[in-house]
Formats: sequence, C-alpha cells, structure tokens
Amino acid sequence: MSDTTTTVQNDSWPKLILTGAQMLFVAFGALVLVPLLTGLDPSVALFTAGVGTLVFHAVTRQSVPVFLASSFAFIAPIQGSIASFGVSATLGGLMAAGLVYVVISQVVRFKGTAWLHRLLPPVVVGPVIMVIGLALAPVAVSMATGENSDNIDYGLAIFLSMTSLLITLILAVFGRGLLRLVPIMGGIISGYGLALIMGVVDFSPVTSSSWLSLPNFTAPSFHWAAILFMIPVAIAPAVEHIGDMVAIGSVTRKNYLEKPGLHRTLLGDGLATTVAALFGGPPNTTYSEVTGAVTLTRAFNPMYMIIAAIIAILLAFIGKLGALLQTIPAPVMGGIMTLLFGSIAVVGMNTLVRAGQSLTAPRNLVVVSLILVFGIGGMQFGGGQFTLQGVSLAAIVGIVLNLALPRAQEDE
Repeated sequence: MSDTTTTVQNDSWPKLILTGAQMLFVAFGALVLVPLLTGLDPSVALFTAGVGTLVFHAVTRQSVPVFLASSFAFIAPIQGSIASFGVSATLGGLMAAGLVYVVISQVVRFKGTAWLHRLLPPVVVGPVIMVIGLALAPVAVSMATGENSDNIDYGLAIFLSMTSLLITLILAVFGRGLLRLVPIMGGIISGYGLALIMGVVDFSPVTSSSWLSLPNFTAPSFHWAAILFMIPVAIAPAVEHIGDMVAIGSVTRKNYLEKPGLHRTLLGDGLATTVAALFGGPPNTTYSEVTGAVTLTRAFNPMYMIIAAIIAILLAFIGKLGALLQTIPAPVMGGIMTLLFGSIAVVGMNTLVRAGQSLTAPRNLVVVSLILVFGIGGMQFGGGQFTLQGVSLAAIVGIVLNLALPRAQEDE
C-alpha cells in the first residue's frame, strides 16, 4: 500500500496526463468499434466509458489500475435486441444485465466464489464465449466484403478490409513496445487512410456537425422481453471478470480478489454497465489491452486510469470527433473484425483447454456440443414478444445441462 501512495505523490501532473492519454489511446480503437457496429453513438460510448471507469474506481477505492470500456460480448445481443425491441428497450435490458453483476457481487460477498464456479464451470463458460465470437463471424465477413456499403464495390471492399487486417496482424505479431498494444488503432488508421486516397469517405457528417456538442444521449425504457433476452448474456463476462482481476493482479503483484475484494470489483463493473446504459452507451468491461499497457509501462498507479477516463469524457463533447468516427468505411472495420471475433472464440477455447477436462467424456460432450450448435446455428425458443436465441439461449442451455446431468464422468 505504501508503494502506491509513494507513486501517487511522486507522479507529476504532466506525467499523469500523458500516461492517462496513452492508456486511452490503447483502448480507443476497441472502445469506438462496439458502438459503430451496434448503431449506438461513439461519442456516448466515450462518455460512458469515462463515467463507468470513474464509478469503478469510486467503488474499488482507487486500488485497481484498470480502464473500463465497450464490451465485445454484447455486440450480437445488442444487434438482435435493437432489431426486435428497439434501442430504448435494449438499453433497459443492458441496465438489467449490469444489475446481474451487482447481484452476483453481493452473493460473492456473503457466500464466496465456490457456488459461482459450480454454476458456471469452464465447460459452460468456454463454449458460451466461443459462441459470442463465432456468432458474429457472418457480420464481420459481410462488412469486409462490402455488403453493407452502397458506394464501395466488392473488389475495393476486399482490398480495404484485407489491408486493414494485414496491418492489424503485423502490429499484433511483430509490433514492439506500445505499437504491439494498438493493432486495432493501427488497422483503422491505415485502412481509413487508404479509403481517403481512393475517395470513398463521405465527409458530409463532419462538415455538418459543430465542434462542441452534447453527445446523443438516449434514455432506456423497460420491457420484460428485452430484459429477459439480455440478462443471460451477462453470465460469461461476469466469470471472465474474475480472470481479468487475476491477470492484472499478476502484473502488479497484488491480490485484488482479496483487496479490494472480488465483490467490490464485480459491483464496480456492474454499476459501470448500468450507468452506461442509463446514458445510452454500450456495457462496460475491463480491457485486456490496457492491462498489456500497464505491463509494458509499469504504470501501476490507478490515477492514470482516472485521468484517461476524464479525457474520454472531454472528448465525448467534441462533435466533429464523433462524426469523424462514423465516416470510417464498413470494410475497414470488417477486416479488423474478422480477427477480433475469431480471437474471442479462441479465448473461449483456451478456457476449455486450461480446465484440462476430457471433452469426449459424454457429459462434457453433450454440454459443449449443444451450447455451440444452439448458439451459432440460430436455434430459438418462444415466439411473438419473447424469443430466446443466440448467446442468451446458449448460456441458459449450458447452465441447465450442467446442473441436470450427473457429474460421475467429469470426476473420473
């Protein structure tokens, strides 16, 4: 504790501001991609990422060096929910999803985490995370091939998307230092530059917007169908949160599950998501890119993240920045998405591999198979106002099968 206090006192304001800005830069690409893909406002996402991070640090008493921003786990559910229920009802569902974290945090506070691992073992969480990534694969491909673009033909779309992907790959694999932490940003900038040269960027939203403007905040409304659709999606990210806290703790050599405690970090994450939805932003989650930046720079002072959050909030009010982000051609984002969504699936696969359980044991085989096919294949239950499908259905099927099927094979 004394080390942190010393660091806080020794850090000058210029260093705090520069390092905070660097942390935001690392997260920026992924932060704005989620609203751009789901039809939410990127300026609102910047605002809610900043506010969410401040809420998290208030709850955890400025003890964990993390930055919270748009969660990829919710992309497909948000797209499906907006199509079925509209933006306002979807935001109500996302507020409820944030409250699921809050409930879990309070149960963890009084009961510990053993029940959570029993309810959501790797054999459930791993495939659900894989579904999150693989269910989005067709979206990435249709964007990369220009299906969503009126003014970009197939050949040009493929050239733009594959160039963006190539730059992202090169930075992720061969990049050194800070460059390795900004592959998404690098891919977007290079693809955007290429699109500018080819004359396929429409600047009319930028010219018509003012320099300073209020983000396009949207109020949530509450509909049971949208709430029940969104709640199961919160399950996998809540479990992933534990892994994130362990990861950042291994870098700073501190046990954040003990102090400030998992119940506090989960509560902070949940409240950050609920507050984000209240203003019309996507759900928040801790960013592994920022954990990478912390590892590289040894910037363990949580104050850096608070500065990054304040900068994000200030940027949200620059109207021309929000408009500029919306001019990024779909193929540029599509190229990066092909890698990003695949990497989400790999995280799920890694969860299964690390667990070391036999996937050919009948019980595990049934659980994993049905989660994957129901989640990716488009299976849906219900009709009319309420349908369960995608990640929501996959998570519920996994939990029910895990509780219902005998564990004899698993324990052998």
